[in-house]
Amino acid sequence: MNFADYSSTVLKEIEQTLKQVDGSKLSEFSVQLWQSPKVFVAGAGRTGLVMRCFAMRLMHLGLYVQILGDTLTGAMKKEDCLLIGSGSGETPSLVSIAEKAQELGVRIVLFGINPDSSIGKLASDCLRIPAPSPKLNHAAACHSIQPMGSLFEQSLLLTLDSLVGVMMHQKGMNSKSMFLNHANVE
Repeated sequence: MNFADYSSTVLKEIEQTLKQVDGSKLSEFSVQLWQSPKVFVAGAGRTGLVMRCFAMRLMHLGLYVQILGDTLTGAMKKEDCLLIGSGSGETPSLVSIAEKAQELGVRIVLFGINPDSSIGKLASDCLRIPAPSPKLNHAAACHSIQPMGSLFEQSLLLTLDSLVGVMMHQKGMNSKSMFLNHANVE
């Protein structure tokens, strides 16, 4: 398969996956995020990188965001929100984080494939991104020509970027206003 055919197929896979995401939940999540004193994000592997990208955009929106595992991460409190990206919802380190956050009474939102996972059961809410994963035993709603969790990771990035777009619209923000929070010492 050549590049044009492969990339066209990948785009179709992403489109099919995103059509199955419950967009109405994004508006609900955005309200919760605006109300949270602090937003914490967590993820592992490539999904963790996507969550870091999302954290950056939330910071550009003016939210107080922390990435779990970074050395400067502060204390999590009951009124805060924890966003976890995990395709399987079974990553041991993330399950442990979710268990601790639940003990603290923190609102947990999972962005994942399986709402019935260990993290899904601990979460206050879950946004399901129905992509195939080699870590799950059940058949996904779609199949992918891509390796491993690529379709989930790509779909997660676009879902979270869409959530940022929803949040921008709610506050009448644009790229110019967000750029005021962009790093100015690089």
